[in-house]
Parts: sequence; structure tokens; C-alpha cells
Amino acid sequence: MKVLVLSSGGVDSSTCLGLAVKEYGSENVVALSIYYGQKHDKEVRAADAVAEYYNVEHIKLDLSKMFEYSDCSLLAHSDKEIPKESYGEQIKKTEGKPVSTYVPFRNGLFIASAASIALSKGCSKILYGAHADDSAGNAYPDCSKAFNDAMNTAVYEGSGRLLTVEAPFVGMNKAGVVKKGLEIGVPYELTWSCYEGGDKPCGKCGTCIDREKAFEANGVKDPLL
Repeated sequence: MKVLVLSSGGVDSSTCLGLAVKEYGSENVVALSIYYGQKHDKEVRAADAVAEYYNVEHIKLDLSKMFEYSDCSLLAHSDKEIPKESYGEQIKKTEGKPVSTYVPFRNGLFIASAASIALSKGCSKILYGAHADDSAGNAYPDCSKAFNDAMNTAVYEGSGRLLTVEAPFVGMNKAGVVKKGLEIGVPYELTWSCYEGGDKPCGKCGTCIDREKAFEANGVKDPLL
């Protein structure tokens, strides 16, 4: 079987890529990274490094035009500040709506684009690293099990039942993802999660806070700190 992995260069997608290589072999794995107009390119450079580490084909796609109408704080054209607090704190203020770092239907667009490329490359499965912490409180609704199930149905039917979509961590928290990654030696020192593009992680944005806690829960220090 040949599979395509959506790879952002962060902890979750890199773990997903590592598991895919372990199960299917590097020659049967294609990594797809998508630039969506974010404020820095460190994610894509990290994805490059991880793909090189695993010796997999790495395709890069620019979907930034799709998001130029959004004022999401992650995007380069937005003047909004990226929140410097945990997702838990942010969710308390959103009244059930997504957090400000939610890029409108990003995962839906990523998966749809990935489906076309996956079929063209002879893949029969798309993997991506959504996990339960991201969908908690509706922070990122396109990381939920319901979303994954719906996208899998759409892609499966729309591909002539040749392609499926799988989020192997959708029922797992980030600490669980890191636990799996540590077991198989994922090169977390090559990854990047911070929403800022500095030399070191800011340590204050939601994804930095989640990442640090996930490593702490496994009794190890984040190699970027």
C-alpha cells in the first residue's frame, strides 16, 4: 500500500509520518506540506527536514490564495495578535466557537487537495495528525472525529472508493501522540510547532504550551527548549 501524509513539520504530523514509514516503508510514503499564508515559513522548513530524515518524497503546495479573505491571526496579512495563552483559556472566551487561530476549513481544503494528489500518485490512504486536544471545546472543529468520518466518506465515494482518510490520533491527546513518537524515535528536534517564527519557540502561544506539557507528561524535555 502507498500512503500520503499531510506534513506540517509539527509534532503530530511528524509522528504520523514516522508511523507511516514504520508500517509501509519510506518508498511507499509521500509527504505533502501546504503553505497557507502563515506568518513564517519555519513549519515548511521543518517539514523539509523531517521528510529528508525519513527519506520520503516531499511535495509542497501553495494554497495561500484560498485564505486571503480570512483575518485569522496566524496569517501574514492579518494584524491580529496571536493569543499568548493556553487553548483552555481561549475556549472559555469563545462561547463554543473556534479559537482565533482556526484557519477557516483549513483541514477540509488540505484533505481535498491531498485527495487529488494522492490519487495521482497511486496512494490508497491519506493520513493526518489531528488529535483530541485540538477538537476539544470546538477549538478546531476540523480536527474532530465527526469531521474526519465525514471527510473520509466524501473522499472514499468521490474517489470511486479508491482512497480513504485516516486520523490515527483523533481519539488521543497530544501526550499520547508524543508517547507513540518517542517509542519509534521521531526526530522531534527537527520539528517546529510555535505560531511565531523566532529562533526559539515563544513558549506562550497555545501550541507551545500544549507541546511542552505533552513532553512533560512523558517525563522528557522538549528538545527545542
